[in-house]
Parts: sequence; C-alpha cells; structure tokens
Amino acid sequence: MKPSLQLKLTQHLALTPQLQQSIRLLQLSTIELEQELEKYLLENPLLEREDEYARSDAATSGGGNEEEAADPVATDERSEHSELSEHSEQSFSDDEIWPGDDNGQHGASASFDDEDSDYQDVQAATVSLREHLLWQLGLMTLPDRDRVLVRCLIDALDDDGYLTQSLVELAEAMPAELEIEPEELQIALNHLQHFDPTGVGARSAQECLALQLEALPADQTRTLALDIVRHCLELLASHDFVKLKKQTGCDDDALRAAHLLICSLNPRPGAQYASEDTRYISPDVVVRKVRGQWSVSVNADAFPRLRINSLYAQILSRQRGSGLAGQLQEARWLIRNVQQRFDTILRVAQAIVERQRQFLDHGEVAMRPLVLREIADVLGLHESTISRVTTQKYMATPRGIFELKYFFGSHVGTEAGGACSATAIRALIKQMISTEEPKKPLSDSQISEVLGQQGIVVARRTIAKYREALNIPPVNLRKSI
Repeated sequence: MKPSLQLKLTQHLALTPQLQQSIRLLQLSTIELEQELEKYLLENPLLEREDEYARSDAATSGGGNEEEAADPVATDERSEHSELSEHSEQSFSDDEIWPGDDNGQHGASASFDDEDSDYQDVQAATVSLREHLLWQLGLMTLPDRDRVLVRCLIDALDDDGYLTQSLVELAEAMPAELEIEPEELQIALNHLQHFDPTGVGARSAQECLALQLEALPADQTRTLALDIVRHCLELLASHDFVKLKKQTGCDDDALRAAHLLICSLNPRPGAQYASEDTRYISPDVVVRKVRGQWSVSVNADAFPRLRINSLYAQILSRQRGSGLAGQLQEARWLIRNVQQRFDTILRVAQAIVERQRQFLDHGEVAMRPLVLREIADVLGLHESTISRVTTQKYMATPRGIFELKYFFGSHVGTEAGGACSATAIRALIKQMISTEEPKKPLSDSQISEVLGQQGIVVARRTIAKYREALNIPPVNLRKSI
C-alpha cells in the first residue's frame, strides 16, 4: 500500500491544572474542602490561614503595605474576600432572630458563654453491649465452666443482642477437648437471658418479646400479650385483628391493651449500646428574612480564610529567581478557586431561593417544580456545574438545613394546565394520612381521588411510590382496632 499524506482538523478540550482544581474544589463538601485545604497548607509554605489575630497585628504594625507591594494579585484577592466576608457578617448581624434561638445567639457562640453546656456536650465513653454483659457476669456466682460458657455466648451475640447461631453450631465450634454439650449451653443461655437489657440472648424476635413480657408483673393484659407473641405474632404484624380476636377469644378493649403493651417492647435490646457515627453538616449558605425579603449569605464559619505568607512574599519580591515561584502561583490559584467556589454556590443558592420563596413562607406544600436546566439557563452555567454545586452543599433556613438538591424535583400536571412539584404532593399525602381516621385509613386509590378533586392528577401507582418514599405503611398496616 502506497503511503499518503492527509490533513485532518480535530477539536478537543484541554483542561488546565487551574481549571481541574476549580472543578475538584467545586464538587467537594465543606468538610472535604477543609481536609483538602489542610493538605495544601502542609505542602505549600506560601499559603497560610488568615485569622483575626494576624490581621489585627498587621494593621497595628503597618506591615500590610509591604505585603501588598510584594503580591498585588493576592491583595486584590483579599479585597474581594473581605467584601464577601463583610456581606456575610452583615447578614449575620441582622436584628432578626432565628426560631428557637435565645437572645439571638447561635449555637457555636452560645456554647462558649454557657459553662454548663461544655460539660453536657462532653459525653462519656460509650459502654458496649459486651462490656455491659461481662460486668454483670462478674457480679454473679457461677462455676468456672458455666462462666466460660456464658462468656462464649456473649461473644456470639450480634449488635442487637441476638444469638444468631444455634446451640448445636456453637457446641461444634468449641474445642473438642472441652466436650461441651448443647444442654450445657442451654443452661448458660438461661443465665444470659436474665441479664440486662431484658431480651438479650434471644434467638428470634418472637423469643425477644416473650422474654420481656415474662419479666413484667402477671395480669390479664400481660397474659394475652404473651399468648399473642407466642402463637399469633404474624397475625398481629399483618393487623388481621378479626382473625386475631377469633383465635384468642378476646374483645376489642383487651386486644387494644395487649397491642399497646407489645408495641411498647424493644425488639432490639442491644441497639442502645451500639456506637453511632454522628454525621456533622456545616451549611454553606444561610437564608434569612430581612425586611420582608429572603436574602442569602455565605456562612462565615464555612468560608476558609486563606492568604499569601507575607514573609515569603517579601523574599520573592527581592529574589525573582527563587524556587518558590511555582508554589506562589499555586497558592494564588487556590485562593482564587476557593473564592470562585463560594461565589458560584452563592449565585446558585440565590437563584434557588428566588424560585422557592413559597416554600420558605409556607412549607413543603408550596414547593414548586424546579430542574437543573432552569437554574443553568438563568445563571449562564452548564447543567453539570449546577449538579456539582447542589451535591453535598447545604442551605440553612428557618425551616431547617437542606441539601441544595432538595429544592429540585419533577412536576405533575394539574387540570388547570399548571404543574405541581413532587415534593408538594408528598407533603399533601403525608398531611392527609396524618389526619385520617385510624379505623378507616385512606387507601392509595382514595388519596388519588382526593388529590384529583383538588386538580392534581396523580395515578395510584405514583401515590404508592410517594408513600413508600415517606416510609408510610400501606392501608392494612395503618388500620387500628
């Protein structure tokens, strides 16, 4: 084949390191951003945090002029940053008070003013279920062999306090030289099931509830509840009260009392000793009503204050050939990208608040349909940028803290030709179910008919989907005696 020369014209997008950094910072949450900035602060000596003490010292000594002369770019960035900070502080200093606040003090500042609050916030080390049970075992007088077996059973419990393995399996897993029989483990299990919390060591939910009922004083309600748990628990779970009354021979009042007693029991007795991972959310923007208008401001606590180190900036101003020039440029990029990140978040939040004013005034039932493209067209940004901005970014409002994505949702047509948000429909469903008659709960078809009378056409399957999303059980499980 004879070689030939061809000319092709192609187009491709090249992302500069600065643009890549900007995109990466934009999609990070506030906590992830702090972790990323700590990494940059450790690696780049020209980058430092700007705290109040440093700024006051610089203003007093008059050393800020040298820094401005050495790094005019950083000076411009700090001026823009100060304007944003002043805007945020002005919004926070408004005379309006948040609902639930005392004397207009927010949680962070109030914790330092109250001496007792620091003590209350410090929690003691959580005692695990195993430690709690072993402590009780140490108080009992048992033979050494039984003590070892009880300890083995404690180690076999799950986080909810259940024994998921059978006694035969546990006996086979023991060393053969001990010659442990399942009957010995049954005796040890009887000891364990008398420990606190009541119901620990159960092998099923049925046994767990029965153990708790057996520990209560004997009366007619307790006897009926124990009979239901042992023989008719499935009927109770399915709310088949008619068949349940036939099998137990009780009336409505007795069944209602037994039902309430069973519902008061704890099916997961060991869960109270499980360690819980607390997820902290730091809102990026704050929405408050100022003089009858909803305003948005950047959360001053979430905004990182960065600046160029003045000492290194002075050195670079005298030695242009220093090896720190590249790090200086990286520091400038980072400060600019962080500023741009919060500017973009603020613009998007303002656009969202502008379109969801009715939600802020009246709640979820007034939520209007909103899609990402609508905000993108208004701000002149790409839809993917709006998606990054609204993911893991939070807005603090008088109605609570919401992720920015919460304000977006699909729409359902109305008979008048308008549109209703799916969030508003879920709120209406929740409101209707909360006010329904317990003995005659509303079915999905009935809810669909009621919404249709209000001009909102929603299919029964859609109602069922929204109801399941709200963790509301179906009509047969909501029916009471």
